[in-house]
Amino acid sequence: MTRPQPVSEQTVRREEPPEDYQLLVPRDWFRIDLTLDRWRSQLKKFADQQAARRHMSEEARQSLWAALRNTAESGAAQGSLELFLRAESTSDVATPATLLVSLLPMSGALYATPPELARSLAARRGPEAEVTVVDLPAGRTVRVGTTTTLDLYVQMPGEAGYLLLAYSVPLSGIESAMGELCEAIAHSLRWVHRPGPEIRSHIQ
Repeated sequence: MTRPQPVSEQTVRREEPPEDYQLLVPRDWFRIDLTLDRWRSQLKKFADQQAARRHMSEEARQSLWAALRNTAESGAAQGSLELFLRAESTSDVATPATLLVSLLPMSGALYATPPELARSLAARRGPEAEVTVVDLPAGRTVRVGTTTTLDLYVQMPGEAGYLLLAYSVPLSGIESAMGELCEAIAHSLRWVHRPGPEIRSHIQ
């Protein structure tokens, strides 16, 4: 009779839903916490900084502010947690690259495996999007790429759902140095399993 092998604590913790996540984003990306009420003032600060650096007209500044506000409001309404912005220094245009981090909880009958989610997204997005299932250090991931956008649906431990990293690179596109940086940020994602009040949990 074969004796059952002990299951390590690390293995058990990986199978449990995480308390939080860690994502390494370069310092020159402007971070906005969409879970806090002051996100509008943070976003306006970024828009004003870009307008001043690029000597934008008032009309252009208002246009940039409106576009960024719409992105943030839409994300916050759909449960997004963080918005990161980075102006591409090689361009005179103020339109930034963006990263929107969102929690997509799924459980029970509503849970979709990565292949199932990939098929659903492929049908929804159409032929203009390339949909594949890849492995990131944080887990199985559904990758949805277009010319200027990259959506990465990272499977959470414990079949709790997905963490969506939604990138938009409107100027240089995904096939660029900026696109490579987006991929590197995604590869830095790690799950936090330590319980305790000292950690502010994004995932609840």
